[in-house]
Amino acid sequence: MIHRLSRNVILVAGLILVATTSAQEKKIKRADLPPAVEKTVAAQSAGATVRGFSQEKEKGQVYYEAEMTVNGHSKDVLIDSNGAIVEVEEEVAFDALAAPVKAGLQSKAGSGKILKVESITKHDKLVAYEAKVTTNGKKSEIQVGPDGKPLDHEE
Repeated sequence: MIHRLSRNVILVAGLILVATTSAQEKKIKRADLPPAVEKTVAAQSAGATVRGFSQEKEKGQVYYEAEMTVNGHSKDVLIDSNGAIVEVEEEVAFDALAAPVKAGLQSKAGSGKILKVESITKHDKLVAYEAKVTTNGKKSEIQVGPDGKPLDHEE
């Protein structure tokens, strides 16, 4: 009886942990965006199809993400509560990448297959390329710098 009770307590504690962790990001409607964020979204989404919005809280800061499709590829824009763009992740065709970036991603992917590549831009500066990779049925992400070389830390 005690063993089953402790197992149930651990299960409930684990579920609470998962619920509080995922509560950091929540889907919202466009009407819920602050005016400054809406203004940035309107400018960034011109000519795009908006797929959705979310609100994220990280280190006490509130951010808003707009997910969109532009000319057939994905573009996600992270905006602070003042309307400033913090980060843009935009899909890039593998064939359009510079040779050193292709080589760097392929090297990090090893025997894995690169599914999708995105450029990561922070404060108007390209900081990395990120690729979604599948290896033996498992998905992962890898990153290289704008020059294709390994990064000191992930972006």
